[in-house]
Amino acid sequence: MKKKFLIMLSAVLLLSAALPPLAGADSRDDDSTVRCAPVHVAAPKGTRVVSVTAAAQPGGTVTLPNLPPVTDVPAYCDITITLTHPGAGDSVRVKLVLPQDRGRWNGRFQATGGSAYLAGDLDGIIATPLLDGVKNGYATAATDAGVGQNPIDVSDWALTTTGRVNRPLLQNFASRSLHDLAVVGKSATATFYGQDARYAYWNGCSTGGRQGYQLAQDYPQDFQGILAKAPAISWDRFAVAALWSQAVFNSEHVQPTQCELTAFTDAAVRACDRLDGVTDAIIDNPAACRWDPRRLVGTTIDCEGQRMTISRATAEAVRKIWQGPQTPSGRRLWYGPNKGANLESLASVGKPFTVADSWVRYFVQQNPSFDTTKLTYQTFDRVFAESQRRYHAVIGSDDPDLSAFARAGGKLLSWHGQSDQLVPTRGTIDYRERVNRHAGGNSAVDRHYRLFLLPGVAHCGGGPGGQPVDDLGALVSWVEQGTPPNTLTVSATRADGKTAARHVCAYPQSTRYLGHGDPDDAASYRCSSTDTHGHRSSHLQEVDQ
Repeated sequence: MKKKFLIMLSAVLLLSAALPPLAGADSRDDDSTVRCAPVHVAAPKGTRVVSVTAAAQPGGTVTLPNLPPVTDVPAYCDITITLTHPGAGDSVRVKLVLPQDRGRWNGRFQATGGSAYLAGDLDGIIATPLLDGVKNGYATAATDAGVGQNPIDVSDWALTTTGRVNRPLLQNFASRSLHDLAVVGKSATATFYGQDARYAYWNGCSTGGRQGYQLAQDYPQDFQGILAKAPAISWDRFAVAALWSQAVFNSEHVQPTQCELTAFTDAAVRACDRLDGVTDAIIDNPAACRWDPRRLVGTTIDCEGQRMTISRATAEAVRKIWQGPQTPSGRRLWYGPNKGANLESLASVGKPFTVADSWVRYFVQQNPSFDTTKLTYQTFDRVFAESQRRYHAVIGSDDPDLSAFARAGGKLLSWHGQSDQLVPTRGTIDYRERVNRHAGGNSAVDRHYRLFLLPGVAHCGGGPGGQPVDDLGALVSWVEQGTPPNTLTVSATRADGKTAARHVCAYPQSTRYLGHGDPDDAASYRCSSTDTHGHRSSHLQEVDQ
């Protein structure tokens, strides 16, 4: 979650002499520097601007607690806009940072997304998206949606004093504040510089990825380009499915250690590593990995000096975790993590994934004392159904109809790591396939939505696989030059210091090794149209949209 956004700086600079006077007449110190002061802001219908404040910041090297410093930040204006929705009793903070030097502004607006229960990282809690954006020339904004800046703890806002779900704040977090951010952010940018931003982009991962998909579905004209990474879409299902392991452990009466679970992951990687023709300790396409965890039964492993023998019950538990949640009758509900993904976050005995735990306790059960570590197959099935019934329309974020976004000329570039340990990659593939069916196939969808599956990449980055080199730059080229990304360039540094590059092909194509040449050279691979992802059709029960 702490991955920085890598952004291509536009070569097009605005000539200050050609710019018209700003609203407010005296808001310039000279021809190139814009004075930092509160600006007039327009808000959507149903949203009221409470206050606007501004503070000039010198830039340079900016240091935030617990995060690496951000260097070479230009002098910028830090504008905070407070909003409310009459009748909701909320107070929403929008933060916008803008280069004061006109020559440092690239003419673009960028809104940034959140993570877990952060709607946006305004204060540098886990990352520095605002500073990264302004450093690269963007007028950059984020919103807290009125739910604060704690990515994990929802106890301050999820429930009202009467113990009911705070619907206005949940609506903010799910969707409403995203449109507010777009309208208010672009309005403030236009007032500050005296002209509209030429292009508007969304950039987010995890929750931020879900937000990007939500914008394409519900507010198709807000952004010309949306970069949505590791999207936590189908939230009503994903946020319960992440607790499936607790039900498996309880129902199968096993308590595997992380050492045992790691042994299964390592064995799967060894068995399926070479399916792509390259030995690199990465399963390029987990859908093609047919290794059965029951093959490890009877194997003795060393766990910190203690000899342990893999039992049949433990192997069966791992098989069910990889398979994903099912009803007691065997109908699949959602997906599990891919083989090759680290299992610690989603499969620790008695330690449920925090985001999912909070979702079930506060929003589904409306009971902070509910114990998700006691789930069984039967209680899991009831909780899953309740979450889907009550919240799919609120935060599902998976409507396959992107026709309005396509008509508006929008472009959605999305990627998901094949070793994502938190949000199952197959959920994003499932959504893409449903969009294909709705729109008439890959060729039609590729005009406005492209998905890349990155081998060996963990949640929002990290892992042994190649990391995206310039994903936002690829989106900018698609939007502004009309150059669709057929591949996404990734790069990894090997243990010996050598750089390995690859061009990952757009779904549903796969990147295939030619069988000769340097495996670390991108030229040694080609795109294959053979369907190796195993997701031509969805076997999940369709949800009414």
